Amino acid sequence: MAERTSDVRERLRLPADALRWRCDPALFAFETTSDLQPEEIIVGQERAVRALDFGLTITQPAYNIFVTGPVGSGRTTYTRKKVTDLAVARPTPPDWVYVYNFQQPDQPVAITLPSGLGDRFRRDMEELVEELKDGIRKVLASEHFAARRSEALRSYEARINEIWQTLEAEARGLGFGLERSPVGVVPVAIGPSGEPLAPEVIDRLAPEQREALQERARALQADIGDALRQVRNLEREARDALRTLEGDAVASVAQRAVEPLKERYAAHPRVVAYLEALVRDVVEHRDDFKEEEEGARLPFPMPPGAVRRGDSFARYRVNLLVDNSQTTGAPVVFETNPTYYNLIGKVEYRGEFGAFVTDFTMIKPGALHRANGGFLVLQLNDILTAPLSWEALKRALKGREIRIENIGEQLGLIPSATLRPEPVPLSAKVIIIGSALLYHLLYVLDDDFRKLFKIKADFDVDMKRSEETLQHYARAICTICRRDGLLPFHRDAVARILEYSARLAEDQEKLSARFNEVTELVYEGSAWAQQDGSKAVRAGHVEKALEEKVFRSSRSEERIREAIQRGQLLVDIDGAKVGQVNGLAVHVLGDYAFGRPNRITARTFVGSRGVVNIEREAQLSGRIHTKGVYILSAYLGGRYAQDRPLSLSATLTFEQSYDEVEGDSASSTELYTLLSDLAGAPIDQGIAVTGSVNQRGEIQPIGGVNEKVEGFYYVCKAIGLTGRQGVLIPHQNVRNLMLREEVVDAVRQGRFHLWAVRTVDEGLQILAGIPAGEPDAERRYPEGTLNGRVAKRLEELAERLRRFSPMRPREDGATTEPVPAQTPEEGQR
Repeated sequence: MAERTSDVRERLRLPADALRWRCDPALFAFETTSDLQPEEIIVGQERAVRALDFGLTITQPAYNIFVTGPVGSGRTTYTRKKVTDLAVARPTPPDWVYVYNFQQPDQPVAITLPSGLGDRFRRDMEELVEELKDGIRKVLASEHFAARRSEALRSYEARINEIWQTLEAEARGLGFGLERSPVGVVPVAIGPSGEPLAPEVIDRLAPEQREALQERARALQADIGDALRQVRNLEREARDALRTLEGDAVASVAQRAVEPLKERYAAHPRVVAYLEALVRDVVEHRDDFKEEEEGARLPFPMPPGAVRRGDSFARYRVNLLVDNSQTTGAPVVFETNPTYYNLIGKVEYRGEFGAFVTDFTMIKPGALHRANGGFLVLQLNDILTAPLSWEALKRALKGREIRIENIGEQLGLIPSATLRPEPVPLSAKVIIIGSALLYHLLYVLDDDFRKLFKIKADFDVDMKRSEETLQHYARAICTICRRDGLLPFHRDAVARILEYSARLAEDQEKLSARFNEVTELVYEGSAWAQQDGSKAVRAGHVEKALEEKVFRSSRSEERIREAIQRGQLLVDIDGAKVGQVNGLAVHVLGDYAFGRPNRITARTFVGSRGVVNIEREAQLSGRIHTKGVYILSAYLGGRYAQDRPLSLSATLTFEQSYDEVEGDSASSTELYTLLSDLAGAPIDQGIAVTGSVNQRGEIQPIGGVNEKVEGFYYVCKAIGLTGRQGVLIPHQNVRNLMLREEVVDAVRQGRFHLWAVRTVDEGLQILAGIPAGEPDAERRYPEGTLNGRVAKRLEELAERLRRFSPMRPREDGATTEPVPAQTPEEGQR
């Protein structure tokens, strides 16, 4: 025996207690959160916590971590806390310095030193330079050095004088004297008294005498050349001897100054090698250490802190690139602006007299340098939007070194002469925080990504509700209050926040992990309690915060509701009409979502086009919505066209809808509308419908059920509640109900109703008040049932189409047959 419609309505009606989970404040042993001890824990994220713990402990390369999850789930806060806590127990990494490369000045040398020793080495080198300047100037100005220098000079001067004396004696024996001029030494003929002969005297000599004089002059000129060569060689030897003397003196000073440093840094071979090269360079450039002459000074003062291009002592400085002397444990770097240079470092330039110059002291570290030996935390969106940063990060991780390069070379621009610092070995764990969508895109499209980020820590959007999670949630609220100086929360306020968390999760058996939104409610609840002069936050203050939060964002919702009240948007909430049902849609405007009813209508008539989706024809139908209409057509064919073709034309539309319609949550509503028009059965306009449908007529769950129910309730309330209004929802969505107290109270008082249905037939009986009807063995429906009326109407439409269809001759020419009608699928195409 078929179940009566009234019995179906009563059986499927939901009681008020099923519409919301209530958290009993008696579950908590405390009076207010001030009775609890705060604890920094992450609630309900066991999967992500275990993955992050494992990823942080494994030390093999390429085991970097990608943290994913919804925004506001605590992924960044927990990652920051976990990494910071772990880093304290790790060893402090070494310092890194850059020093001058005496062999290849454009390639500064990177040296690593134990933590704190880098700064000491820098100060030691500054003191060494001052000591060298003072010591070298003193030794070169000392009487002992001056005496040795004078002695060496006298020795060479004596030998040179001896050469000139010998040459002069030879010249006098030949009747010549020697005259020094700017162009050299010239022999001059002299008389018996030693006076130079005048030219006219030489002209009066006999030809034989003049010839003999010239012959002696030529011989003497050859001897003068030999003497000059000997003198130049001796002068060269003298200069070399003086340089050697100076070099030995400077080397002695430099060795004495450097020796203590070589002993201090004996455990660091690269430092010792650098100091030995420095001694050789000091000896080679000893002139730089001499007293500066007054004439060499500039006629104008240099700006404070400016380094002159001629400052030769700059090459003896130490560029302390990474200083971990003040770091406890491993470094943790949170880079919020990971540009190319902020990530891998840079070589800066300064302007000097119209030109840009640089040196190794202007090499600046990047985030990878500062995080070396520790942890680097980045936001994926930040690094992907910074040009070349993502490729630079991957290159550093693959090569396990940090190579500072000019960004122009990365772009393939004209190369310029600049420094090429020695790469620094990289040993850091990189943690990137991003969305699940970007994670999967990178995993598929970037071959390097899957090799470099082997650990995925996935933060969930919600968690299973249990006694343990409730207590942890309460402690989390306590921690927020203590940390930010808020008023303590009474246990009834904590219970109300937990109910709000379940509302965010859209599940009576779960709590939301979107702690950012929960924290906002804690802040605002405390603020309202302070305005009220309360010493603790109560449930009423939390409710006030929720109401005000909705009020701040509900302007658009109120405008739509007002348009429905005024009749500008046509929505009936009373009476019964054929081929018309109130569907429900959700509008999301930033942080606020609300539901609203929308009239859906159907028209059926003779034809063979099948079901026409007007939204699709107007290009206002999304792909999922279009799929839902195809499924609806398949249901009609499977249910009513087993013995005859499905011959009809029908149209479906969302009335007064001017935006794209997407989603399949209205497919059951559209099916009810179409069946109502086919059966000529009026639909109760006080009942709104949501839910998708499959080809077998089973109702499927949808999203946004709370917003949809509340949206229709407030429209009915604004126009007038009759006690017969309500919403038809899929039975699977009952667990998702976390309706506002006002709606629950209305249901409890019988002024509003909810029904949970499993099939199209159940929904039809509630909407039309007519038994749906089950087919017999011959697939015929009982007379007067809704399915029977639909089948009869389809049969009539098929017959009318047959009568009016054009006839065509058969192949044998004897009789004629009608042109077959299109299937619904052909009509859709």
